[in-house]
Amino acid sequence: MVNEKKVFKDRKDIPTEYTWDLQSMYADKKEWEKDLEVVVRKADDFLAYKGKVGESSESLLNVLKDSSEIYRIMSKVYSYASMKLDEDTRVGANQALSDRALGAYVQVEEKTSFLVPEILQIDEETLKLYYEEKEELKLYKQYLDDILRQKDHILSAREENLLAQMGEVANAPQQIYSMLNNADIKFPTIKDDKGNEVEITQGNFIPLMESKDRNVRKAAFEGLYHTYESFKNTYAQTLNGNIKKNIFNARVRNYNSSIEASLDRNNVPVSVYDNLIKSVHDNLDSMYKYMDIRKRALGVNELHMYDLYTPIVKDVEFNIPYEDGQQLILKGLHPLKDEYLDVVKEGFNSRWIDVYENPGKRSGAYSGGAYDSKPYILTNYHNTLDSVFTVAHEMGHSVHSYFSRKNQPFIYGGYSIFVAEVASTANEALLLDHMLKNVDDEGEKLYLLNHYLEQFRTTVYRQTMFAEFEKIIYEYAEKGGALTADYLSETYKELNEKYYGPNIIVDDEIAIEWARIPHFYYNYYVFQYATGFSAAVSLSQQILEEGDTAVERYINFLKSGSSDYPINVLKTAGVDMTTEEPVNSALKLFGELVNEMDKLI
Repeated sequence: MVNEKKVFKDRKDIPTEYTWDLQSMYADKKEWEKDLEVVVRKADDFLAYKGKVGESSESLLNVLKDSSEIYRIMSKVYSYASMKLDEDTRVGANQALSDRALGAYVQVEEKTSFLVPEILQIDEETLKLYYEEKEELKLYKQYLDDILRQKDHILSAREENLLAQMGEVANAPQQIYSMLNNADIKFPTIKDDKGNEVEITQGNFIPLMESKDRNVRKAAFEGLYHTYESFKNTYAQTLNGNIKKNIFNARVRNYNSSIEASLDRNNVPVSVYDNLIKSVHDNLDSMYKYMDIRKRALGVNELHMYDLYTPIVKDVEFNIPYEDGQQLILKGLHPLKDEYLDVVKEGFNSRWIDVYENPGKRSGAYSGGAYDSKPYILTNYHNTLDSVFTVAHEMGHSVHSYFSRKNQPFIYGGYSIFVAEVASTANEALLLDHMLKNVDDEGEKLYLLNHYLEQFRTTVYRQTMFAEFEKIIYEYAEKGGALTADYLSETYKELNEKYYGPNIIVDDEIAIEWARIPHFYYNYYVFQYATGFSAAVSLSQQILEEGDTAVERYINFLKSGSSDYPINVLKTAGVDMTTEEPVNSALKLFGELVNEMDKLI
C-alpha cells in the first residue's frame, strides 16, 4: 500500500477536496455581512414584544416564531465565523470576524433576554387555553415545559438582561485560553524516530507519543509539558476566571452548586455524575492490571506516563491514508444499513471535512456547523489508526446532527450535550468490532484489542478522572479556596496516581496536563464522554445482536434531536442512564478484555 503522508506548509497549498466547503454557507464575506445585519435588525425589532409575550396566544406564537428565526440565522453567522477562525487562528481578519459574531450573539441574548421571564408569568391554565386556541403552539410545548421546569432559577427580565450584557466579558477567560493555546504558544523542536528535526505541535503530539522510540516519546512529553509549566500561572488564572464565572451564575440563579446548575440544563440528576465516579473507583483494579500488562509488554523496568500512548504490540503498524480510512469506516458502519451509510457517503463526497493540519489551525477535532449548513468536521489527520477512529467519531456527531436537523424543527434541531457522545462512540465501537472480526494476523488482533482497551482508558477512566478533577476544584473554589497553579497541579497529579495505580511512575510533568485540556472551559462537560461511551457500548451491542429492530430504534433516536429530555430520548433507544447498569456493564467488559489480553501477552 502506498502510504505517503500528506504534508502542507500552508493552508493555500492544501487541495480543495481536503478542505471543508464553507462557501456553501456563505459565498463570500458580503453574504455573511448581510445575515449579520439581518440578525441585528431582527433582534432590535424583537424588543417590540417586551411586556406583551403572554398577552394572547397569537402574541406568544409570534414571539416564539421570531425568536427561532433570530437564533437560526445567528447560529449560522456565528458558526461560519468560528470555523473561519479555526482554519487559521493567527489571521487577524478571522479573529475580527469571530469577535464581531460573538458581539452580535451577545446583543441577541441581551435583546431577547426578557422572553423567558415573561413566559414564566403565564400561568398553567392560561397556557392550556392558548394551546387550544392555537394548534401551532403545541409545537413549542416541550420547549415551554422545560422553561417552566426551571422556574425557580430564572431571574427577572431586568436581571436576565444584565446577565446577557455581561456575556462578552464573561467569555473572556475561554477566549484568552484559546488564543494562548492555539495561536501563541510555541513548543520546542525534537528529533523524530528517523532523526529528522520536528517541531512539536498540538496536532502531532499524540502521534509523537505513539512512537516506538522511547526517546522520542520522552522528548515530546517533556518538551510539551515543560512549555506549559512556563505558562502555568497564566493558565491557572484563565481557568480560575472561568470557574468563578460559572459559580457566580449558579449562585445568582439560586442553585446549590455549579454542578447542579450545569446538569439541570439537560434535566440530568447530579446522582448520574456521582454514580459514574463511584463505579470507576470500584473498578480501578482493572486499570492497575492493565498498567501492569502494558509495563510487561513494553519490557521496561519502569512504566512512565510517556509510555501510555505507544502501542504495546510490537512490529505492528497501521499506516492508513485518508482515502483508505474512509473505506474502512464505511465497512465498519455496514451494520447500520443504507439510510445511515448514505449520509456518511454524502459527508465524504460533499466536503464536510477539513482534513489536514496547517499552521495556526485549531488543534484536535470536532463536529460543527449550523441548522442550515452541512454538519462540518474539523480534524488534523495523520495516517494513524487513531486518526481513522477520530474521523469515525466526528462523523457520528455529524450524522446525528444531520438526522436531527432534517427531522426536527429548528427549536429541537440540536441535541443535548448529555447524548452528544453516544453516536460518535457507537461509530467507533462498530468500526472496531468489524476490524477485530476481519483480521487474521494475531499481532494485528492484539493491536486492535489494545486499541479498544485504550478507548476505555481514555474515554471512561481518563474522562472520569477529568470529571472528578472538575468536581474537586469547583467545590474547593465554592468554599473560598484559591485555585493557584500549584494547587491545581498537586490535585491533578494526585488523581493520576489514584487512577493509574502503583504499576506506573506518575511523572512530575503530568501535573500540568490540566492546562492543555480545553474541555475544562466547557463547565462539567467531560463526564458525558464516559456516560456516552457506556451508552454507546450498549447500543452497538444491541445493533450487532438484534439487527434491524435495534437499528430502527437507534436511527429514531438520532432523529429525535431535543424533542424530549435526553434521559428519555436514550431510553427509547434502549439505554437507561439513570441506573448504574450501563457504566458497570462497560467496565465489566473492560475487565474481561484486560483478562483476555493478559493471557495473550
